[in-house]
Amino acid sequence: MAECRKTCRQRYSGIGGQAVLEGVMMRNGDTYAVSVRRPDGTIVVDRQAYPGFMAGSPLKKIPFVRGVFVFIDSMILGMRCINYSASFFEEEEEGAGKEAEKREGEDKKDSIFMGLTLALSFALAIGLFFILPFLLSSLAGRLFGSPLLTAVLEGLIRIAIFMAYMVSISAMEDINRLYRYHGAEHKCINCIESGLPLTVENARGATRFHKRCGSSFIVFVMMVSIVLFFFIRVPNPVLKILLRLALIPVISGISFELIRLAGSSDNPVIGILSRPGLWFQRLTVLEPDDSMLEVAISSVESVFDWRAYLEKEAL
Repeated sequence: MAECRKTCRQRYSGIGGQAVLEGVMMRNGDTYAVSVRRPDGTIVVDRQAYPGFMAGSPLKKIPFVRGVFVFIDSMILGMRCINYSASFFEEEEEGAGKEAEKREGEDKKDSIFMGLTLALSFALAIGLFFILPFLLSSLAGRLFGSPLLTAVLEGLIRIAIFMAYMVSISAMEDINRLYRYHGAEHKCINCIESGLPLTVENARGATRFHKRCGSSFIVFVMMVSIVLFFFIRVPNPVLKILLRLALIPVISGISFELIRLAGSSDNPVIGILSRPGLWFQRLTVLEPDDSMLEVAISSVESVFDWRAYLEKEAL
């Protein structure tokens, strides 16, 4: 049985992360670490506990419901880590001895700013990727007279807008480096889950694509939304928009279960469903250099004992 499990299922380490400004965040359970390459070339690692939004709630264990909380946690923690990494590149540098004091003060004032930023970002995302595609597809849908074609068109418009957005920002130098750190994050996880010791050399040879990537999650969201929005059959356009907004938690929950399954299964059907997300990662996950891999490795080793994991997998 153990042999079948190893051959029929890909390894799952349980760790995940994201790229930040000149660094990588890795999370394992309720602990996360942010490693950042300072302007002077040194690596600083900040390890913290984050139990998450509504920690301990039984709702976070219910399939198709837990995905909503994971999404909220990802946004909160992601913004916190990006703000932390950005603090090392401000114009007014502070002394190293004041770092802890600076961090404590920033945590207090940034909590309000982070909440406002998240709310604004969410509102802009809803308008750009949900409401605008609906309005454009509704205008074009009058020519088709087919709800199915209109639903597909809405999904295609949403994908086109998102792709155009990602391509446009990828031309920015900071975003390009962010995507390369994204590649470093993936390579380290893939290295471990391939059963290899986590070294720069081994990570360099690992693939930069991963089926549990947040980019793949977004693709799943778009695919699921096409299916669910097709069943909204009400004449009032305002009500159509409201129903679409109401379905966002449902879409998030379903997409989370799909990407969770994709990250731990070699099922061929799941593999086919994962391909669009892996293709999309060619835009958001770029090849890192060795210095970026060093940063990612330091983040992994701050929250995850990969040696014990490999020994356990070898049994």
